[in-house]
Amino acid sequence: MDSNGYVLVIDDNASRAAALAETIAEAGYHTEVIGDVTQAYHSLQNNSELDVILCELDLDDVSWIEARHALRDLNLQIPAIIISDKAEVDKMMTALRLGASDFFVRPIEDREALLKSIERCVRQRQLRRELQESRQRLELANTELRGTIKMLEQDQQAGRQVQLRMLPASPMLLDRYVFSHTVIPSLYLSGDFTDYFTVGGRHVTFFMADVSGHGSSSAFTTVLLKNLFARKRSDFLRRDDATIMSPVAMLKRANKELLDLAVGKYATMVVGLLDTVDNTLRYSVAGHLPQPVLVSAEGARYLRGEGSAVGIMEDVVYEEHLIDLPERFMLALFSDGILEILPPQNLIEKERYFLNVFEESADSPEQLVTRLGLDHVETAPDDIAALFISKRD
Repeated sequence: MDSNGYVLVIDDNASRAAALAETIAEAGYHTEVIGDVTQAYHSLQNNSELDVILCELDLDDVSWIEARHALRDLNLQIPAIIISDKAEVDKMMTALRLGASDFFVRPIEDREALLKSIERCVRQRQLRRELQESRQRLELANTELRGTIKMLEQDQQAGRQVQLRMLPASPMLLDRYVFSHTVIPSLYLSGDFTDYFTVGGRHVTFFMADVSGHGSSSAFTTVLLKNLFARKRSDFLRRDDATIMSPVAMLKRANKELLDLAVGKYATMVVGLLDTVDNTLRYSVAGHLPQPVLVSAEGARYLRGEGSAVGIMEDVVYEEHLIDLPERFMLALFSDGILEILPPQNLIEKERYFLNVFEESADSPEQLVTRLGLDHVETAPDDIAALFISKRD
């Protein structure tokens, strides 16, 4: 049968201790009696099952000053009830200094008061045990969590290295054309991605993608888009499949693949096809902000375009634009993370400010990066990707 608690009685008077222990045992408590204080220290140090201590204050040959130091070293969390023959102030003060939970004067006439005091001490001890167990569980959980976080960080760092290797060479030179990029993730992995590559002898296909969300799932979606464009390039070279030559067709394929993936991810995109012989640009925009900026001797302007982000709904209609490019220009594409670090507060002001930056310092991508402060940004509130295409004299 389970007891109500475990009570230790400390008293060097054997008959008195036995009588007290019997009273407590009758109330359903498991009791133990110790008459030698030195044995009590050993028992207290090694017995975590104790719920309460009933200690006689008037022990022979005991210095409570030394005992208090010994008990402090033990760092006991066991409630104690002190019993004395007299209700004297100095005895009560000694009991308080010992950390007593209660004080009784012998003879104990109110047996119920003693038992209620013991019951309170038992509850207190049980609560301390539960708190200690909770702390231990929390410490174990924290240790496991730190290990998991470290493993996730290592996985993210490895994934980041893989994602960096997926990016194209920067810069890439094709006669008078220069292609370059930069990607700044808000976490280890980025949901923003850009790519460019030659198709045949005169064309370059490029795209900028800003996948919804952050972290691994968004980064995996960029892998899908990279793979899609690589496949369609291969299909053009090996099967005469001209899908890669059409920005609208590529957006439709990207839209279908994200919908088929069914992971709740969508992406804003800009897809372009540069003809290096005719110096023309065919492009299409899928819900992307900011829109591409074309800088030439005539100034800076946005290349307008409308269309829904890919991966949201079927049967989307995209616009395709064909423009003649200046003999000397810079085309810049950014993900919307750039808008987060611009000083103005609302979107219209941000777009105006963004265009003014190009007007003032767009002689080269390097100057533009410096002007926007991207060369000093290590982490950003949102992923930032930038793609630059320049044609020089």
